[in-house]
Amino acid sequence: MSLSGKTVFMSGGSRGIGLAMAKKFAEDGANVAIAAKTAEPHPKLDGTVYTAAKEIEDAGGQALPIVCDIRDEDGVRDAVKACVDKFGGIDICINNASAISLTPTPNTTMKRYDLMNQVNARGTFLVSQSCLPYLKKADNPHIVNIAPPLDMKAKWFKNHVAYTMAKYGMSLCTLGMSEEFRPDGIAVNSLWPMTSIDTAAVRNVLGGDSMAKMSRLPEIMADAAYVLLNKSAKDFTGNFVIDEFILAESGVTDFSVYTHPDYNGPLAADFFVPDDFLAKSKSKVMQHPGYKD
Repeated sequence: MSLSGKTVFMSGGSRGIGLAMAKKFAEDGANVAIAAKTAEPHPKLDGTVYTAAKEIEDAGGQALPIVCDIRDEDGVRDAVKACVDKFGGIDICINNASAISLTPTPNTTMKRYDLMNQVNARGTFLVSQSCLPYLKKADNPHIVNIAPPLDMKAKWFKNHVAYTMAKYGMSLCTLGMSEEFRPDGIAVNSLWPMTSIDTAAVRNVLGGDSMAKMSRLPEIMADAAYVLLNKSAKDFTGNFVIDEFILAESGVTDFSVYTHPDYNGPLAADFFVPDDFLAKSKSKVMQHPGYKD
């Protein structure tokens, strides 16, 4: 397996899961274009597109930092063109950018509603559409959406209808585009974590250090994405992949390397992981009590 010489266009990626994936691909000699909004350091969040680019290059790849808001159609088209102008094409599109607000209906402002739907659902559609002409020319082209399985149970909606609608919009892109692009040999799959992942969003929005300890490290998603992207695009498409399962299928047996060394308790399941998936896990993963049927 190798991504050497491949070009990856990624939305987001200045930190967290996206950056971990970008560095993993760079270790293999990939070119990575990071299209993200963060040009200046955020007081609560580490990383900018420029610091991410340096880490990618330090890991062994070539990087192109692009300041881009994926809600802006012209900005996305220009970012894709800049990637193609620098690297000659696009082999892989990763829709990683996402907005989250875990608020119930009365507390969700329409500004926040619009942000989540414009970034998650519309942004995934726009970035995929913009990369499509170049993916059609690529060898083994992939689109990967960092989006969950479509488990249409009310428990996933009742606490945050707007966020779930927006996030499932990304999953619907996987469902539809995988069949639409099948004749072109372009794979479209979703990748989602079995557990919560220790990112800035988890620490700042979902529970601080205590939730972070119950989460796996972003490298599990990076390793899972690497396995996914080395599969045949013609043969492996339309799947809602869980990180733990695809790694287990590739031979990984020790998942402790993805957990905090000072914690050995149960891990917190991520949102939207179906109950039957949890039952299949060989790890100690517990469903959040707020999402019981």
